[in-house]
Amino acid sequence: MGLRDRRRAGLLLFAGSIGFAIGMTVAEAMYPGYNVAHDFLGDLGVGPSALTFNASILFLGVAFLAAAVFLVRAFRDRLLPIAVAVTGIGAIGFALVPATEDNPVRMIHTGAAFLAYAFGALSAILAARLLRPPLRYASAALGVVSFIGLGLMISQTYVGLDRGVWEQVAVWSILVWGMAMGGSLLIPPSASRRESAPAGSRSA
Repeated sequence: MGLRDRRRAGLLLFAGSIGFAIGMTVAEAMYPGYNVAHDFLGDLGVGPSALTFNASILFLGVAFLAAAVFLVRAFRDRLLPIAVAVTGIGAIGFALVPATEDNPVRMIHTGAAFLAYAFGALSAILAARLLRPPLRYASAALGVVSFIGLGLMISQTYVGLDRGVWEQVAVWSILVWGMAMGGSLLIPPSASRRESAPAGSRSA
């Protein structure tokens, strides 16, 4: 059961991440005049790219939410599944509440985006405890980079770049982590590694 749940979690993390990466890239191409370096991703959720973008990030959210369930079953750790679940909830909210000019609605959208970004970065850092080197270090680094991008975007400290660049850094770090983490969970651990793992712990 543990190995099956591990693979299901991996498939959902990988599929959700790569699905949104593709959908986001296509949506950016569909939106006339969209500037990756300046415009926010939320702009893609309205206009001609709305269906493609919102469907892909909704898929990401549902996939991460479902992956959290299987992560609980596959590992004794509880913090990572919670962080992944909140990331999924934030992504779903990002998709269902567009970034319109209506202030209350835009605030809800911004809050959902913050949940997705912040807990996505946190998920990458928490996942490092369950992974083996070198993926352990890469996972933690991606989480830190995502937090840096989010912090610079929120604080409007762009250090010579534009706001859209730092949002892309925050988001792509999470997506790369999701693909890497998902791929690692799809590969079954060797019997020797399972035997050498300390009692009471499971690592990917």
